[in-house]
Order: sequence, then structure tokens, then C-alpha cells
Amino acid sequence: MPVPAADDGAVPIVAELCLFIRAHPDARPTLAALARRAGMSPGHLQRVFKRVAGVSPRQFADACRLDRLKAGLREGEDVTTALYAAGYGSSSRLYERAAGQLGMTPGTYRKGGPAEVIRYATAGCDLGRVVLAATARGVCAVSLADTDDELAGFLGAEFPAARLDRDDAGLRGWLEELLRHLAGDQPHLGLPLDVRATAFQRRVWEELRRIPYGETRTYAEVAAAVGSPAAVRAVARACATNPASVVIPCHRVVGSDGKLTGYRWGLARKQKLLERERPVCEPGA
Repeated sequence: MPVPAADDGAVPIVAELCLFIRAHPDARPTLAALARRAGMSPGHLQRVFKRVAGVSPRQFADACRLDRLKAGLREGEDVTTALYAAGYGSSSRLYERAAGQLGMTPGTYRKGGPAEVIRYATAGCDLGRVVLAATARGVCAVSLADTDDELAGFLGAEFPAARLDRDDAGLRGWLEELLRHLAGDQPHLGLPLDVRATAFQRRVWEELRRIPYGETRTYAEVAAAVGSPAAVRAVARACATNPASVVIPCHRVVGSDGKLTGYRWGLARKQKLLERERPVCEPGA
């Protein structure tokens, strides 16, 4: 869920509204009610909230309800109990909104989700070991690690309800393309993606894929590019939760001073990736 940035005068107001929305799951306050609480006009609050949090007040409230629903279902509550505890007014409203966000019916989610088949293949590279995982629709995960055991742990954590099938032969073409890219021999990656994301994550990840090979952007520049210039921390969180290393090139995002910041797969790997790409944009390269 997006986290407000800390360098904006509107942040305390939006942060207080976020706490209020979380604390009143049954209230479902209107934009007008929230605006009165903030001392703003509804239109101004809508713009400020989206600029700071990256989503509208309604989208934030929907995300909070969905989080409560998922927590209740995971704890074993029946669907009816979980839906009312989460703040859904009726089962029809739940199935209308939440089923699409869950990717399955609430009942199926409560049982641990369907056994979706995810194929994967691993290989060695000079960054250690790499795993590429895919659904029938495209690449759903790419991870880097020192050992295959670490890669297996990553897949298990990302897809706890899926059936994981090793398929080196079937994924050879995509894996070889990825390895050529990691080696610096193929700057452009054309792999299809099939990643689950919130609306904000998807906007950020799509923007990361637009960063040219050999270039970098700051978190603030990415936030501005997705239309939420104050949501710098939310952009950083979207980068940190990226499931597809390199294919979604979050390593190309750096601090405002140009220094490397956190990277899910280790700063040493981030530095090496950037050093490999950098010659492309140097004069005479």
C-alpha cells in the first residue's frame, strides 16, 4: 500500500486521513466528509491525496478493506464473517470488487488459492544463480541469489499456493535471452510479463521498463513520471516489491544524489548491473 512521502506539507493531513480510514472500516466516509475533516474542498483533497499517496481516497479505502478481508480469510474466518468485518456492506459488493483484486473467489482464496502451475528454470551467471519463472501468459518472476536453495525459497514465498514445475527445456529460449541480457550482449529484453500488481505498482513498474538501457532515474523522477510527484516513498516500496529482477529494471532507480540505495537482490549486484549498462551511454562507446 502506498506510503506518503515525508517532504510535503500536505503529508500530515493525508497521513491522518489514512489512519482515520483504516480505523473506521464500516464508515466508508465520502470524499466530501473527508474533505470537511481536512478543511479542504473535495476536489482539492482528491488532488492532494492522490499526489501524496499515489491513489485516490476511495482506492485507498478499497485497498484497506481488501487487506482486512485477506487477513480474515487467512486466519480461517468464513467468507460471511470476513466480508462484514472488513467493511463490505454485502456479499454482492464483495464479489463485485474483491474477487477481481484477489484473482479468485474469496472462498477459493480462503482455501489457499488454486494450484496454478508455474514453470521455472535456473542457470548460473556472473551475478550468481538466476531463476526465471513463468505462467502460461508470461514471466511472473526473476530472482538472483547465491544458491538454488535461496531461489527455491524465493519461489515458495512468492507463490505459496502454486504448483512449481521445473521446465528447463520449455523455458530455454526465455532464459537464454535473459542470460544474454545479463551478460551485456542483448540490451533490449522483449520477454512478456504476467505479474500481479496493484494499480500503483503497475504504473511504477511500467515506467521502470521505459527507462532506457544505460540510463538511470531518481525515485522522485519516477514519481513525477507516474503522476504522483510526492509519492517518492511509495515508488521506493514498489521497487522493493518488484518480483521480476532485471525484466522490471528497478536497479536503474537511484537516490536523488545519484548514490545507490536499497536493492532486493543486493547492492553489489545493482552496482554491477549499472556498470555493465553504463558504457552504452558514454561518448565514443
